[in-house]
Amino acid sequence: MSLLSKAVPADVLTDHAYCEQKAATTCISLIQRYNQKEKLVHALAPIVTEEWGHFRLVLSEIQKRGLKLGKQRKDEYVNALVQFCQTGGAEEGRLLDQLLMMAMVEARSCERFKRLSEGLSDDYLRKFYRRFMESEACHYTLFIELAETYIEKEKVRNRWKEWLDYEAAIMQNLEVRGDRMH
Repeated sequence: MSLLSKAVPADVLTDHAYCEQKAATTCISLIQRYNQKEKLVHALAPIVTEEWGHFRLVLSEIQKRGLKLGKQRKDEYVNALVQFCQTGGAEEGRLLDQLLMMAMVEARSCERFKRLSEGLSDDYLRKFYRRFMESEACHYTLFIELAETYIEKEKVRNRWKEWLDYEAAIMQNLEVRGDRMH
């Protein structure tokens, strides 16, 4: 029996709702912090709208099922990624890490939507998550493209490799669970 077949829809939906909310608010924070970067602002504004719309769709699904939005859990995966972000030094490095972290989270979320669309026992939820996968498939590349807009491509690619290596290392210590997005 797979982890997904044992997943409780209330847990998955609650976690998903909060992930959408955090994606929207993170994009808002990036817009506020880097408001002078026009391409970033114009690229992220529709993402904010889309992610908040996704939050509302998930919230509606929770309500439709007679469930309640549960408590937000600690996201160990994202918290571990945050630890890798540069906090000092040049603004360019901080921006690069923020964009690459968002790319990483979006890529993994898309993968998770694919797994949910294939592995949940609830047919409606499988289709529900298939639509999310299709909708969000391009987000991770958008964040990498934004990084390459403001930072030399070779630097972006080298740092992306470091992010992939770091993520592989943290995944060795995280429990894979069926009741959450990450």
